[in-house]
Amino acid sequence: MMIPALLLIAFVILASAGVAMVLRNLIHSALLLVLSWTGIAAFYLWAGAEFVAFAQILVYAGGISMVVLFAVLLTRPARDAELPVTPPTVLRIAAGLMASAMVGSITVMAVLTSHLVAPASARAPGLTVKDLGALLAGPHAAALLLVGVILTVALLGAIIIAAPEPAPRPEDQP
Repeated sequence: MMIPALLLIAFVILASAGVAMVLRNLIHSALLLVLSWTGIAAFYLWAGAEFVAFAQILVYAGGISMVVLFAVLLTRPARDAELPVTPPTVLRIAAGLMASAMVGSITVMAVLTSHLVAPASARAPGLTVKDLGALLAGPHAAALLLVGVILTVALLGAIIIAAPEPAPRPEDQP
């Protein structure tokens, strides 16, 4: 029963992320990314990492998705004029494939040369959700608050950049 559930979760994650990349409507793509992030949270639940799953829902499906949607809505042009899409050139496709191959090879090498591989008989440390909460509220509280401040400043910056310039008032004219 475990493998079909994992396959279903993987299908939801990959299908929603793939469709989000192909769609031209940014709002639909952002909503599909929320589905993909929720699928990742379902994977964490499947793997037994409840705290990480709930953090995934709160941070990504909740917070980051709202920032993405606000950024998309605030930076849209005043009229829904479709911009012409230039077809990708062979050079751009080759550069994209080369970049993805380099990132993939670095990731594979990092995993293969990692010293963190544990034997199958090793057990995970008994860290509970309460312990993780105490760590986040204790020694790592400043980092958590700093991340919140950075996200808030980024959203405010997006609002300022996307705000239309005010029309000149008649009394300001010479």
